[in-house]
Amino acid sequence: MKFAYTIVYVADVRATIKFYNQAFGIQTSFLHDSGDYAELDTGATKLAFASFELGHSNFPSGYSKLTELDKPAGIEIAFATADVDGAVQNALNEGAKLIVQPLTKPWGQTVAYVQAPDGTLIELCTPMA
Repeated sequence: MKFAYTIVYVADVRATIKFYNQAFGIQTSFLHDSGDYAELDTGATKLAFASFELGHSNFPSGYSKLTELDKPAGIEIAFATADVDGAVQNALNEGAKLIVQPLTKPWGQTVAYVQAPDGTLIELCTPMA
């Protein structure tokens, strides 16, 4: 068994991948012609997005949309970068919401949190030594 991908259900797949392309420079590796599903080029494990409509077909009893939660969901995705401050600013410029300012953790790693327009909680951090 190996971890294959994470799928985030979003209102607009094309707008979501555009956010990740522009905010973080992560390129799209696959976009279905329907616009209901896309994957980002994040290495061996893919970060993918699917439309709310596709989510409803997968979960007929419904599910909680990230955009409808009062607080960020208890799950995050993380991107490592040498320039956390710059990454936060890029994300904010593309419509993200600041959740936690960059701060240095006791183990020496700089970490910040933003929330993407689609509701996803994103950690931006320096790589671990």
